Amino acid sequence: MIQLKRAYEPPAADDGMRILVERLWPRGLRKDEAAIDMWLKEVAPSTELRQWFGHDQDKWKEFQKRYRQELQANAEKVQWLLETANKTPITLVYAARDEAHNSALVLKEFLEARLRRRTAKGAKKKTAGKKKKAGR
Repeated sequence: MIQLKRAYEPPAADDGMRILVERLWPRGLRKDEAAIDMWLKEVAPSTELRQWFGHDQDKWKEFQKRYRQELQANAEKVQWLLETANKTPITLVYAARDEAHNSALVLKEFLEARLRRRTAKGAKKKTAGKKKKAGR
């Protein structure tokens, strides 16, 4: 299970592992208040992409495309997130005010799509294995 939460919202018992997915620490937030288990700067959009986007909704579609490309190039950290999400609930913590147009939302969708593909591949392998056994 992957959840999203703004850094300024209080932590909850069902958050699971709280992972900050921002390049910069959220303004005005004390580390003890944030209850962050891990700060994973490496999966946040690059500084160049973040500055180009500037939370301009007119650039949203292009931002998503470019950020997904960055995520594909960051296989090690993405793999770690996928493995962690398979073991325990995670909450991607972000700072943006706009809850509908932010990088954590793109990251969550990216991860969930990968998890669905993995599940589908696993189901196909099981089905193929059963067919082989039945055909013998």
